[in-house]
Amino acid sequence: MTTTANTKATLAYRIFSSPPARVLLLGFILVLFMTLNTDVMTSYADEPPKAVMHIIALAIAGFAVYMGYAHFVERRTVSELALPGMWRQFGIGLVIGAGLYAACEMILMALGIYRIDGLNPLSYMVPAIAMALSSSIYEELLFRGVLFGAVEHWFGSWAALVVSSLVFGLTHMLNPQGTIEGALFIAVEAGILLAAAYMLTRRLWLSIGFHMAWNYTQSAIFSGIVSGNDAQEGLIRSTVNGPDWLTGGNFGVESSVLALVICTTTGIVMLVMAVKRGRIVPPIWKRPVQPTTTQGVV
Repeated sequence: MTTTANTKATLAYRIFSSPPARVLLLGFILVLFMTLNTDVMTSYADEPPKAVMHIIALAIAGFAVYMGYAHFVERRTVSELALPGMWRQFGIGLVIGAGLYAACEMILMALGIYRIDGLNPLSYMVPAIAMALSSSIYEELLFRGVLFGAVEHWFGSWAALVVSSLVFGLTHMLNPQGTIEGALFIAVEAGILLAAAYMLTRRLWLSIGFHMAWNYTQSAIFSGIVSGNDAQEGLIRSTVNGPDWLTGGNFGVESSVLALVICTTTGIVMLVMAVKRGRIVPPIWKRPVQPTTTQGVV
């Protein structure tokens, strides 16, 4: 009787700690939270400070759920959210993410495509905080933390890079002005960049910083369209007049050749660094046999 119970418990653990269960269960919970984030930003569209406070609370809840699943279901240490070095990696991500987007706009300015007409009050920069927090935290937990980690556990880092990038890009077709072209651009430039940040550091802080700073700089400072979403006016009042292959058209700069070249190049540099540092995980059938443990998905 005891043996049967133990066998059932072991089987249940293996099922719930498996990569497919990780994607289906934890992924589903995070998607629900993302829906709540959207509802909050819609409900408090005219009260940006309240929206920010609610989004911060939901972000804390998202981290708690992710870590709780790892601890209680997968029975593992959540190394990808380890605190030592967190602020350094997050800060570097913020600086580089903002710099990458600013570089795209500076090139457009130099070409006479992006023209500054004036400045709005600083209060115009507040609404984008909620959007940047929500998109960066939840999308990185979902696409890099859950999906990348699950695929990598069985099929290795390169397969995880391809799958997470494609899914991440294609989900942007759901945005109001989403296009297949824009989705594919994001799959390549942002998919590689953000996955490379995770592969290089084996933590999510750098990719969260990249993601947050790019979206915030794009919307709050340059008043740009973020990934096919409706444009919100930020600090800079501007006029954009140029070909879609440079401006990104109605999808935003992410769908431009500029972002494709700049972000993809940055991602490739980090991938090379990850390879040199031995951070690439091979498929499960190419790994040396390890002693049996109670550790969950790595």
